[in-house]
Amino acid sequence: MNRFVEFINTGDEGLAREVVSPDAVFHAPSHPEPLRGPEGYMEVLGMMRGAFPDVRWTLEETVTEGDTVAARFTMRGTHDGEFFGIPASGNKISVQAMNFYYLADDRIIGERGQPDLLGVMQQIGAAPTP
Repeated sequence: MNRFVEFINTGDEGLAREVVSPDAVFHAPSHPEPLRGPEGYMEVLGMMRGAFPDVRWTLEETVTEGDTVAARFTMRGTHDGEFFGIPASGNKISVQAMNFYYLADDRIIGERGQPDLLGVMQQIGAAPTP
């Protein structure tokens, strides 16, 4: 998981191929269909970096059972680009994400990600805050 966090924080394509299986399947709330392999993950990272160029993920905790890892992250960044049609606000964000990773042969073969998109939208001014 430490190498994976290094990958998502750097966007290093070589590292992506080391930690993500070519057959990996990713379910992201931003895409109606699953994404596949390192290229699919790079697509999600590109979308996030386009909206939040300084985005950083901090791995807060993990729970592992067999080849499955539950991981809680904090995602931080500055809204300096369009995000789901919302123009840059310059607002800082800090939200949680809870993801499940499936591993085989020391690589990620699947992920189900659940970022706090409502929190992101509220912090960039696109949704009302309670």
